[in-house]
Amino acid sequence: MEVIGVRFKSAGKTYYFNPAGLDIKTGDHVIVETSRGMEYGDVVMGKRAIEAEQFKKPVKDVIRIATDDDTERYRYNKEFEKEAYKICLEKIADHKLEMKLVEVEYTFDGSKILFYFTADGRIDFRELVKDLANVFRTRIELRQIGVRDEAKTLGSVGVCGRGLCCSNFLEEFVPVSIKMAKEQGLSLNPSKISGACGRLMCCLKYEQDTYEELLKITPRQGALVSTPSGSGTVESVSILKGLVKVKLEDEHEKTLKEFNVSDVKPLKRGKNNSFSAEEAAN
Repeated sequence: MEVIGVRFKSAGKTYYFNPAGLDIKTGDHVIVETSRGMEYGDVVMGKRAIEAEQFKKPVKDVIRIATDDDTERYRYNKEFEKEAYKICLEKIADHKLEMKLVEVEYTFDGSKILFYFTADGRIDFRELVKDLANVFRTRIELRQIGVRDEAKTLGSVGVCGRGLCCSNFLEEFVPVSIKMAKEQGLSLNPSKISGACGRLMCCLKYEQDTYEELLKITPRQGALVSTPSGSGTVESVSILKGLVKVKLEDEHEKTLKEFNVSDVKPLKRGKNNSFSAEEAAN
């Protein structure tokens, strides 16, 4: 079937819709029906044929290509969100709630206003919702989000000096673990491997698959190996370079020498008391 890709935020997830015979191109704006009602979205992927079996749910049709009136209404909604943000901040202060307002979204059709916030624990915001409903006379919804979502929404600059990946191009967050930092030989100092959100940096995932493949064929530190110059113990490993430094042992002295991974063969397990998959095969 033929579909187009639509986003509702600059670095948000891409959703697929049936162009329904309309001449829609990348860069156009469209009006579509979502679970939140009618929405104004940006077309980030032009018409493309994709197997219908790939979609778990039926793909909805595009309602129409956005008109000038639709664009004007979208701009009005964005200005309205700024005012709603200020009012909500005042109401939060009035109710003395320990919560941080992050973002406000006003649905295109005006049927709902969503307030996104962060908090250390659960917040009883029932009275706040009542106050906001009295002010805006429409459906109010408050959603508590995590610190990663907050960073994605607000944006910032990472330790690399560039804008945050999550707020620039990452559509979805991927699981990141401290194991990845260990396998990549990075410092385990939290300040060096944490992003602006305080969680482990998303970029730890980028090269992880490569490290996992290389670790299968690379001897561990402390492993006893045979080399063209004799047997010895692995002192250090440069995984990406494919090099290992081996302390060679002979009758007279100990020598530190560097070899390509392909030139060494593990003889005994290392400090972590385990072989890699490749080592076990040998």
